[in-house]
Amino acid sequence: MSAASDRPARPAGPLEVDESVLELEKVRELVRAVPDYPEPGVLFRDLTPALADAEAFAILTTELAASAGAADLIAGVEARGFLIGAAVALVAGTGVVPVRKAGKLPAVAGSRTYQLEYGTATLELPAGTVEPGARVFVVDDVLATGGTAAAACGLLTDVGAEITGFGTVVELAALRGRERLTGIDVHALLTY
Repeated sequence: MSAASDRPARPAGPLEVDESVLELEKVRELVRAVPDYPEPGVLFRDLTPALADAEAFAILTTELAASAGAADLIAGVEARGFLIGAAVALVAGTGVVPVRKAGKLPAVAGSRTYQLEYGTATLELPAGTVEPGARVFVVDDVLATGGTAAAACGLLTDVGAEITGFGTVVELAALRGRERLTGIDVHALLTY
């Protein structure tokens, strides 16, 4: 008889905590709050320490991959979404495609311009990467106002993809970005 079988069984019930919640707390502890960046009054959430920690990176990658469901592709939004999206695709067993800022691709399947607080930006999709009807799970590091996320999802829809959901490590709930992703399942690992 092993030592483990000598222990009494743990009672089931409200005292049990989902292990993924405990694991995500490790990720939360590594997300650095940087006051007044990139401008005064903004509290920036820096994921770099969590990405640099092998265990935390594995946790967030595995959790997001579990949310990808039956996706054929993971789309990572420039730039930290590339890092996270590639790792999520590897765990999920899918391909990965980058959603890039304008002017970075030699061949473009489509583009989408969207409004920022201070101007406009354009996202582009590489040609020959997303077939019509492909099921795509979109990944980025942070969901803030939702402009970039909505533009990325819209761009993929424009080329005929079916968006299976949007996954992010951090959601800044007060900025209400989720509201711009109407009809899209949003999977946020950490909410601030």
